[in-house]
Amino acid sequence: MLLLNTYILSVWSFLLDQADRFFLTCPFKAITGFDCPGCGFQRSVLALLKGNWHDSFHLYPATVPLLLTFIIAVPAHFFTKKDHPVLIKTLYLITGTIILVSYLFKIC
Repeated sequence: MLLLNTYILSVWSFLLDQADRFFLTCPFKAITGFDCPGCGFQRSVLALLKGNWHDSFHLYPATVPLLLTFIIAVPAHFFTKKDHPVLIKTLYLITGTIILVSYLFKIC
């Protein structure tokens, strides 16, 4: 069992080290030369998967709120019998505000 865990961790580490080779380029940035509101998200998620919380927040502050919104809102919308419009709208509003504020700080 220990050998299997070691193998899984080494494969995970190898995949994370090679992941930046497969990043998608931002079409908005390629065309205009300016960052879009989502620029930095891929690198931020990769830093988060590596356990670098500080680097992840520095690259894209809205990563954790976006992931939490996705993890909470999708099941609340699709897999529960009750409709949760207040919860979903609140999560969207908070996450959208964080994205907007961080983008304004980035471009100013």
